[in-house]
Amino acid sequence: MADRLRAMFCDHLSIMRGKYLPASKMRDDESRVAQALFSVHYDKDLLIDAPHSKCREGIPDMVFKWKGDEIREGWEPDTKVVVSDLFNSDGSPLPLCPRGALKRAQAAWQTHGLTAKVGLELEAYAFVRNEDGQLVPYDNPGGVVYGTGNFTDPARFTDAIWDAAAEAGFRLELITAEYDTPQFEFTLTYDEAVKAVDEMVLFRQMAREVAYDHGIILTFMPKPILTKGGSGLHVNLSFADKDGHNALSNGEQGGPEFLNDLGRGCVAGWMRHHKGLAGLVAPTALSYARLQPASMSGYWCNWGGDHRGVTVRVSAEGGKKARLEHRMADASANPYTAVAAVLQAARLGFEGKYALPAPEAGDCFERTDAGFGVGANLTETVADLEADKALCAAVGQELCENHIFMKRAEVDKTSTLEGNDLRDFYIWYV
Repeated sequence: MADRLRAMFCDHLSIMRGKYLPASKMRDDESRVAQALFSVHYDKDLLIDAPHSKCREGIPDMVFKWKGDEIREGWEPDTKVVVSDLFNSDGSPLPLCPRGALKRAQAAWQTHGLTAKVGLELEAYAFVRNEDGQLVPYDNPGGVVYGTGNFTDPARFTDAIWDAAAEAGFRLELITAEYDTPQFEFTLTYDEAVKAVDEMVLFRQMAREVAYDHGIILTFMPKPILTKGGSGLHVNLSFADKDGHNALSNGEQGGPEFLNDLGRGCVAGWMRHHKGLAGLVAPTALSYARLQPASMSGYWCNWGGDHRGVTVRVSAEGGKKARLEHRMADASANPYTAVAAVLQAARLGFEGKYALPAPEAGDCFERTDAGFGVGANLTETVADLEADKALCAAVGQELCENHIFMKRAEVDKTSTLEGNDLRDFYIWYV
């Protein structure tokens, strides 16, 4: 039996926080932390009077609770891990809890007899320290897109991640090199939305810690090297009906021409809420170095079939593999909040019977049919989120109010930072 439990929760900045606790806590249980964590920023500056953080109300406790049957193997010796939910001290759900927001989104779809299932694709860059102690890109000059082996990873730190993932029970679909060096992709198995995101946040934490043990600083930030490509968090979505069948399926064929009403509604919701979504799923200053025209990143308000230039990609696979891919998010977002926002925007489109624009016919490099993209920077997209009242209400009004306040503070903190200084503001946390 493990000697201790590492109980964690994912905060507003997507930082995993928690405590090491004795083995006696390996059951339904709880602990307490200060609610004013929701007024703390990356630079650990003085507490900001953020909405609903109770920073100026005595800094009271909030409670994080976990379920014994969700405790799982960890990657540290004699340690198990669990992801927790956040509650007020009176036992009521904390509206700021990102995991709670995703549970609400899942429940809203279940009123239609549908269970959202999600597959997440993570991209990351690897850095090391040079002889002067400066952070520099990991040296893998033989790395190529879809590369494997020691040319791609001379230190074999991805092998160590694979082994640790297997021992801890993570269900990895693949590890491969991405387009730019030293960039890597990690894809996790499809699952019900909350379980899939639980797996992702724990895997991400594990991967960063195992890489660090091998001298590698692994970062999932969206654009750590401004002269190279960005890193995204692609959200692949399908729904299981009450009989367990894929509700997006319209026969064995896939692609835009075979979208059913459910799929059309989801895509229409994403198009209608495109600008507001960016404020939640791409929430850092560096997100907008990634989200640019002609970058295959989710900039444009468009959709299509097997087309990597669009924000929403309709898989060419049909039947049980039918799915939609939303490509805007990056892993600087809290993944619970990001997936909740994607699900809620899709639900608004489905329930509201939004009109679906025509699919993209351009190449998205020299020509696009899309009339607009996301805002040019974090300032603009936070304003777009604030203006999208329906999306904020669906995701959670108090959560969005706190998020908007903290992101405006982040704009102030990062406005004079450039290059490596901006990268280093985030790199230890994202």
